[in-house]
Amino acid sequence: MKNKILVIDVGNTNITFGVYEDKKLCTTFRMMSKMARTSDEYGVLIRELLHSNKIDQKDIEGTIIASVVPNVMHALTGAIVRYVGNAPVIVGPGVKTGIKIITDNPREIGPDRIVDAVAAYEIYGGPVLVLDFGTATTYDYVTKDGSFAAGITAPGIRTSAKALWEDTAKLPEIEIMKPKSILAQETISSMQAGLVYGQIGQTEYIIGKVKEETGLADLKVVATGGLGRIISDETDMIDYYDSSLTLEGLRIIYYKNRKS
Repeated sequence: MKNKILVIDVGNTNITFGVYEDKKLCTTFRMMSKMARTSDEYGVLIRELLHSNKIDQKDIEGTIIASVVPNVMHALTGAIVRYVGNAPVIVGPGVKTGIKIITDNPREIGPDRIVDAVAAYEIYGGPVLVLDFGTATTYDYVTKDGSFAAGITAPGIRTSAKALWEDTAKLPEIEIMKPKSILAQETISSMQAGLVYGQIGQTEYIIGKVKEETGLADLKVVATGGLGRIISDETDMIDYYDSSLTLEGLRIIYYKNRKS
């Protein structure tokens, strides 16, 4: 019985897959997006990962993809058609989202940001500021009537960390975590303090500035992304942390575009 959908978020670091049955997220799995693969390699991997998560691909009625990595799309789309058995919806121009983009150049807004905005608006309501702590840290403002009005882009925590240990001779690669104190006394905790507390400070300042310029002191703030939990736990300026926000947005957009 075809009662499930496959949602795929192609990011700069990972491809995240989710399987939904109606509104229930049944399972998720990931693979690296930077590794070049053929459509057959994607197809076999997807089938194996679905099987290991007890999902029969024959139960998948449709697929939706949001991608910020264009060069994987030909192979990935071909894999979905051949190995899953449906032609995926690709988030982009012409796809119904329920969000109106009113920035100067709507086509510049990445599909991942649109998907997050849709989910935050539909689930938490507007006006809302959506934060995604990924390869980049993004802050997107959605108005009360569901218009994508503005976006801020900053380096992600891991991106900043990578710059530290790749561009300096003596700084090591470290685990990104909050140290016991900002008063670090050795190299690793010094780097952790700068990265994590620096991100907390940036986050609070940008949220405050957005609230100031919009005049919305009670603007809802929703965060997602792999390292977002670390930051959201350390500030009361983030109202909700939702690890599945992007996948939820894909689910919502799929059903807005589902053929009767």
